[in-house]
Amino acid sequence: MPRILGVDIPNDKRLDIALTYLYGVGRATASKVVTELSLRPEVKAKDLTDEEVARIATHLDENYIVEGALRRQILANINRLKDIACYRGLRHRRGLPVHGQRTRCNARTRKGPRKTVANKKILRK
Repeated sequence: MPRILGVDIPNDKRLDIALTYLYGVGRATASKVVTELSLRPEVKAKDLTDEEVARIATHLDENYIVEGALRRQILANINRLKDIACYRGLRHRRGLPVHGQRTRCNARTRKGPRKTVANKKILRK
């Protein structure tokens, strides 16, 4: 398994698909990297030479924000929103949807499993 930027990419996938296993690299970015380095996109990842793997790693490191640096940047942006207490920051802080989605029904991904509140039993005399 070739290792690029600390991530093992799968052996039996095409190069342009295998690069998408890196956080922050999608199909478009992977295709662009392959063409910029003049590599064949249909070659399998296991057939890459060590020199080609090193070229891909240095190219991604120099020209794109991927993996740990991207995760840190996203986390820093969310923490900045929380610190300035803007609306989006408050939604992040409360664990609610941030982009205007409704919460009356749905929003289970952000809110978590349902917490049922039982009705109080009426005491009879």
